[in-house]
Amino acid sequence: MRIQHVKTFVVGNPPPHRGGRNWVFLKLLTDDGLAGYGEAYAVPFDPRTVVRLVEDVGQRLVVGSDPFQTESLWRRLYSSGYTQHPDLTMMGVISAFEMACWDIVGKALNQPIYNLLGGQYHDRLRAYTYLYPRDPREPSVHTDPERAASRAIDYVEQGFTAVKLDPVGPQVLAAKQLSLETLHNAENVVRLVREAVGDRADILVGTHGQMTTSSAIRLARRLEPYDPLWFEEPVPPENRDEMARVAHSTRIPIATGERLATKYEFRELLEKQAASILQMALGRVGGILEAKKIAGMAEAHYAQIAPHLYTGPIEGAANIQIDACSPNFLIQEGIETWGGFHAEILKEPIQWEKGYIIPPTKPGLGVELNEEVAEKHPYIGP
Repeated sequence: MRIQHVKTFVVGNPPPHRGGRNWVFLKLLTDDGLAGYGEAYAVPFDPRTVVRLVEDVGQRLVVGSDPFQTESLWRRLYSSGYTQHPDLTMMGVISAFEMACWDIVGKALNQPIYNLLGGQYHDRLRAYTYLYPRDPREPSVHTDPERAASRAIDYVEQGFTAVKLDPVGPQVLAAKQLSLETLHNAENVVRLVREAVGDRADILVGTHGQMTTSSAIRLARRLEPYDPLWFEEPVPPENRDEMARVAHSTRIPIATGERLATKYEFRELLEKQAASILQMALGRVGGILEAKKIAGMAEAHYAQIAPHLYTGPIEGAANIQIDACSPNFLIQEGIETWGGFHAEILKEPIQWEKGYIIPPTKPGLGVELNEEVAEKHPYIGP
């Protein structure tokens, strides 16, 4: 079996754009007619440029390859241009190809991918969502204590046992010291959410590296009485020593990883005890097998995985495969209940029931891209 053809889809995600404004999907076709799908996450260029990158790599390095040889293909792509470095652009491209190869392998063997990576360990997967406003035209609820608490109750009543919010506010270009006013408001948001949900749901504090180390520690100490499940990316991800300082200064578990790639960067997190919950994005980290290796490294450090998802449902399906076969899986990010356009663009939606994802039993990724829908929603641009 050989990969014969590479096809790409640049999809415009309709308003309210939950999961991003555009998604880049990849389809690989083999010489015996099998198709595999992959997705590249957040490569920092115009998505049409990303397509050119995918097609270039595909024609030069992937077409003619055996999709079963994922290790050698991964290494060939990772080492191309004499790089051997976790560059996020190339890692997004690699992840899409690797994911699509695993989809083909699963279909060729008539098995879900999790059965090829140790077998199904979890029958259902705990899931969470960000708090979104009831009306997409409304501003974010994350820094509004009363609205955040009200929306948290809504999601708990739907069946969620965990909700995430960023009470600090918009991301900034460089880490900063939060004002006393911002610290007080963030504490008030988390306090009112805890009072609203009680012990029915965990609170996930999902900041985005906006703070200096000292500011993150000050905020963590304010939030500790409300027992968050985690404090996410409290400082920017490039300095694991400073993230470790936050981790060693608070009782709240630190979660991070969406902006990291490969086992090499996650190794440093674990060795420095900078995080105990790893949030790899499978469309960026290096694909399915790389994520499984990271999960294994984490298991040896008594750390857990909670894969990141703020993109399309093909990466989501890959996350589910890793979740299902990893003993140290904690919880999976989702976009509300995996409905709306996330369901429409698949031939069959991902199954969500009362706060849990039910892993698919179909071969490969267990989902199929609805190409007709994808082609009806091309990315037009800003």
